[in-house]
Amino acid sequence: MTDQEPTGPPRSETDLVIVTGVSGGGRSTVARALENVGYYVVDNLPQALMLDMAELAHRAGGTARHTAMVLDVRSRAFSTDLAGAIKALKDQGYTPRVVFVDAETDVLIRRFESVRRPHPLQGEGRLSDGIAAERELLAEARGEADVLIDTTHLNVNQLRSRVEELFGGEDSRRLRVTVLSFGFKYGLPPDADFILDVRFLPNPYWVPELREHSGREPEVSRYVLDQPGATRFVETYARLIGSTAPGFEREGKRYLTVAVGCTGGKHRSVAIAEELAARLHGLRLVASAQHRDLGRE
Repeated sequence: MTDQEPTGPPRSETDLVIVTGVSGGGRSTVARALENVGYYVVDNLPQALMLDMAELAHRAGGTARHTAMVLDVRSRAFSTDLAGAIKALKDQGYTPRVVFVDAETDVLIRRFESVRRPHPLQGEGRLSDGIAAERELLAEARGEADVLIDTTHLNVNQLRSRVEELFGGEDSRRLRVTVLSFGFKYGLPPDADFILDVRFLPNPYWVPELREHSGREPEVSRYVLDQPGATRFVETYARLIGSTAPGFEREGKRYLTVAVGCTGGKHRSVAIAEELAARLHGLRLVASAQHRDLGRE
């Protein structure tokens, strides 16, 4: 391998995505979603061949300029030194993005049990033993991730939508903000960069004519946003995120998750998340609203 730059566009213009994560976390769904938005996906790639694959993609051009490499712990060539492999890519002028999929252990166990197959690292032990061993093996890779997607509360369609939102369409090198509504009673989103609590607002659940509706519907949204302090709350956080976005971009952060929580994730957090995403879009940020717990009740 030579350090000489081949004729043509610089290597930094080759869009490389590295997908890894825990078994049962949703790597295959992420891979299919990336294919949907135009990526050439190489599954179960040995880590030692990452740089060679990047060079092939760069020289091939065309659709291969958007290439995703899926690393699987089941590969015999898997190494814990993902940081070293990423550094080797960067030393050659590439700017890879690392996506790590994760989920809570009890959810992973249910997923494996539902398909009646053992964990690849389980050996003669229990499912939980294999999951624990894999988490230890992937600890450094998780720390290297540019995008951490927790799939505990996501179904296949929601995960696919999340990936397509992140990697499709507009300039993929700009900061992308996901405003994620959630319910505190279902737990905090582990992939959140900011957590906003909107439980200070009156709950539409206690208004009989609004109870069965969600914060996506106009009557609930108006009720929430008309409450004292609601609009100022949204404006304050929109300004905060808008003012810090250039700094995040300068530091190379491409994804920001702003989690907005209420009790159940149906009314207040949904309405506020939709409004905050709209305000951020008005500030020329790439922003979208997603709703983790809507429909769980």
